[in-house]
Amino acid sequence: MAVYRIVLYGEDDVLREKAKPIAKINESVHKLLDDLRDTMYSNKGVGLAAPQIGVLKRAIVVDAGEGLIELVNPEILEASGKETDLEGCLSIPGVLGEVERAAGVVVQGLDREGREIKVQANGFCARALQHEIDHLDGILFIDRAVKIRKAESGRG
Repeated sequence: MAVYRIVLYGEDDVLREKAKPIAKINESVHKLLDDLRDTMYSNKGVGLAAPQIGVLKRAIVVDAGEGLIELVNPEILEASGKETDLEGCLSIPGVLGEVERAAGVVVQGLDREGREIKVQANGFCARALQHEIDHLDGILFIDRAVKIRKAESGRG
């Protein structure tokens, strides 16, 4: 199990850079997905993108309570509806923001074996997927937030 330090907003430009597509699924990609999963769970997160551990590659993991989703080179194919809700981020601890996102999405990407998969998600899971895919493009939730406030618990 490898748990990495999460890059915090303001300390490294990696969070503002566009991640590069992964050309080939191999053992290093498997390790990256494992590292993302272990780091996410260790920090009690619901999602994590590779740039958040300092890796500029297009890979994310999400577990919004429905089981682990691992995606390489994810992209949103369809988005429907609108919902505004609070979001936080492991890279911006202690901050919450009201963010409008699509209520439902269909996301396409590759699984850890390189097979193309589509994930259909609604509600919290759809929000988490959109949040993590934004990270791959250097976009943070604070860029989309209509209102930002300090988290009462001190964690985002």
